[in-house]
Amino acid sequence: MAAAVGLAAGVTVLAAPLAAAAPGAALPGGPLDPAATLDSLSTTEIPAEHKEEILRPSSQLTQLNKLNDLNQMNQVVGLVSPAFGLLPV
Repeated sequence: MAAAVGLAAGVTVLAAPLAAAAPGAALPGGPLDPAATLDSLSTTEIPAEHKEEILRPSSQLTQLNKLNDLNQMNQVVGLVSPAFGLLPV
């Protein structure tokens, strides 16, 4: 799973500058969405009856963002807990 998240993040980082490289050129389907592109690529060779079983890169990135939010909340709690007499977690 970590490898898939790393791959998704790497492709996202690489695709974003490429999408912005040609400011006057419009893509046929609208703006490039790296997460949707990864989702479609990750299920390209999977039979239709099994595609729903595959964990999509976009959902993995969403979970990673939630983990980041939890970490930020933990940092804030750690900063204010001495003011309330609580022990940091």
